[in-house]
Amino acid sequence: MTGRGGAVGRKPTLAVVGATGAVGTVMLSILSERADIWGEIRLIASPRSAGRKLSVRGEQVEVVALGEEAFDGVDIAMFDVPDEVSAQWAPIAVGKGAVVVDNSGAFRMDPDVPLVVPEVNAHATRLRPRGIIANPNCTTLSMIVAMGALHAEFGLQEMIVSSYQAVSGAGKEGVDTLREQLALVAGTELGTQPGDVRRAIGDTGPFPGPMALNVVPFAGSLKEDGWSSEELKVRNESRKILGLPELRVTATCVRVPVITTHSLAVHARFENKVTVAQAHEILAAAPGVVLCDNPAEGEFPTPADVVGTDPTWVGRVRRSLDDPRALELFVCGDNLRKGAALNTAQIAELVAAELSV
Repeated sequence: MTGRGGAVGRKPTLAVVGATGAVGTVMLSILSERADIWGEIRLIASPRSAGRKLSVRGEQVEVVALGEEAFDGVDIAMFDVPDEVSAQWAPIAVGKGAVVVDNSGAFRMDPDVPLVVPEVNAHATRLRPRGIIANPNCTTLSMIVAMGALHAEFGLQEMIVSSYQAVSGAGKEGVDTLREQLALVAGTELGTQPGDVRRAIGDTGPFPGPMALNVVPFAGSLKEDGWSSEELKVRNESRKILGLPELRVTATCVRVPVITTHSLAVHARFENKVTVAQAHEILAAAPGVVLCDNPAEGEFPTPADVVGTDPTWVGRVRRSLDDPRALELFVCGDNLRKGAALNTAQIAELVAAELSV
């Protein structure tokens, strides 16, 4: 465990690295909404963004350029930057005395770096030999709070997952691409003949196919045996967070024409028999979960309902037709809030509480 101890009565200094990015912008909003536990909040970004002023807790704060001196006096640094930037600069921040909470994929599977979801494995924050705590991928985070609650009660053995991922998971370029494509197809009859949408749109941006009037059964980068990086993240990160290295997980990740909020259909098999009533009871009481499950009244979560909110929303809970130990359920989570910025902030708050003891 590393990191300087906070002086009694002194609020810790927090750095937000990548403050001008998509997740960083959401982070600043979240910091203004949550309990005021921080002293200085230092905003760090690339040199081209230095000098800009951003609103934090109702005050205008000037962005400073990423460099070693930017971490002087910092107790906790939250990184919302690409993998290669985190890989280079997180160890430097630790060397300057900060605890790093990293939202990239650079350290998630490092055995010396805990992968933390506070509602599931908050205890893991205290064991951080490299001084770094990793934040899971947004797809994993959109479901794992609910699955962690069910695992604690029934013992999870297997998950078969299909994700329906928003374009904001691909960053600002993904959002801009969908909006541009929607403008091109608005008011047309495209989508009635093979290839007409693709021909009309032309450049598909960061996606392997058109997003407007379409779904694309691929997210991330191509890995061995045809699996995508997003699919492997769901498998590997779920195992690490839940402490189940042999958990059977299969995922198919699909990109859908939604701006923000990932959804997942989950088939979950447990060690013990489980009923819908039991699952409802556990989910309704679980921190960070909202149960919305009354299909007869049209009540179940959709991205349009969930966007901008913090919890994992769960609905369409059904007992498997063929297995009394399995459930089918549908979950939604805002991939920029709990899926990224909020979880990072929650981890930082756990560390701040520890350092102040």
